[in-house]
Parts: sequence; C-alpha cells; structure tokens
Amino acid sequence: MAKDPVCGMTVDEKRAAATSIYRGQTYYFCAAACKEKFEKSPEKFVKAAGSR
Repeated sequence: MAKDPVCGMTVDEKRAAATSIYRGQTYYFCAAACKEKFEKSPEKFVKAAGSR
C-alpha cells in the first residue's frame, strides 16, 4: 500500500486511480484530481510527505 502524497489516503498500488513519476519515484493517487494537484507543484507534496 502507498500513501497519496496530496490527501494522505492509503492507496493500493494495483488499484490506484492515477500514478505519476517524479525524480525517478512513482507516486500513487486515489483520484485524478490529486494527481493534477501534485503535478502542478510536486515539490510541495514531496517535502510535506517527507516531513511526516
């Protein structure tokens, strides 16, 4: 299981609504809207996820 970096929801990698690769790492999203937010400002979400 992965964590959606935008909303924090737990996401099954095999059933993720969307994915995005940023700096060589794959991120999984519960919805396309979360992916869109992530792709507009990925550093904001990568840094936030790293500090949790």
